[in-house]
Amino acid sequence: MSTSKTYSLALLYAFIIGFSFLFTKLALEVADPIDMLAYRFIISFGLIAGVTGSGWLRLNLPWRQVWRLLPIGLMYPAMFFSLQAFGLVHATSSEGGIFQASNPIFTLVLASVFLKERTSWLQKGAVVCSVAGVLYILLMEGASLQGSSLSGMVLLLLSSLSLSAYGVMARSLTRSFTPIQLTYVMMLIGMVAFTLLSLARHTASGEWKSLVEPLRHGGFISSILYIGVLSSLVSSLLSNMVLSKLQASQMSVFINLGTLVSILAGVVFLNEQLTYYHIIGAAVIIFGVIGSNIGGTAWVQRISASRRHKLEG
Repeated sequence: MSTSKTYSLALLYAFIIGFSFLFTKLALEVADPIDMLAYRFIISFGLIAGVTGSGWLRLNLPWRQVWRLLPIGLMYPAMFFSLQAFGLVHATSSEGGIFQASNPIFTLVLASVFLKERTSWLQKGAVVCSVAGVLYILLMEGASLQGSSLSGMVLLLLSSLSLSAYGVMARSLTRSFTPIQLTYVMMLIGMVAFTLLSLARHTASGEWKSLVEPLRHGGFISSILYIGVLSSLVSSLLSNMVLSKLQASQMSVFINLGTLVSILAGVVFLNEQLTYYHIIGAAVIIFGVIGSNIGGTAWVQRISASRRHKLEG
């Protein structure tokens, strides 16, 4: 896969997850978060199982090796969405955004420790820059951690760490498994985890009407199709494909670009106000994304040139 195609897929990933916030917000107007996640991953796994089962895409998954993929599925989507959902019970969505914005920094640290990824100072600074751009916008909008309980902050922090751990593990596993194989197992674990949680919740309460009630709303169906097909299945496949070519730290900054897309989507589709700090923050985020990837590419080229020089010498 060429470099230009890799970055095109990363940009598509950012746009998909950016709009997912909008559709998730619409879906949650009529559905419980756990029920919404169950529907989301039932659709995702059903689609990828149908596509691979029909032979349109080859899975060729060595089932004796599936155990190696269990940790990545547990980190994302199971732990990430569970921790995020329960964390937001004790915090606001903007506060959740503050913790998610820190994901590239966690990824940078984890990738350097476990994958031995080498990054330039320009790349490190660009990653911090992308985080600063998101935090600047959120703080200017009045987001803070003052209203959050300690448990809420801890759960949101752990959700961000689980997303970073997924990026690092996926980067490592793409050497042994294809993006289709990784995505298949991730969607399977997501479906099993959230379907069981949803059924357990409704069994305990004895109330089943709210489980099927959202299906009577056309807006929920269209939203859950976007979230299930594009935001879960396609975005995970794109992420796994890009992580087979880019460093985990380079890929992680596109999550912050997705946050920028979600802000612009709110301006365009929800008539939210576009202010000067949105523009400043957007410029900082974009600079961070570009700097992280150009800096990373330049660093790799210098290392390769240095090695070639030593071999020739």
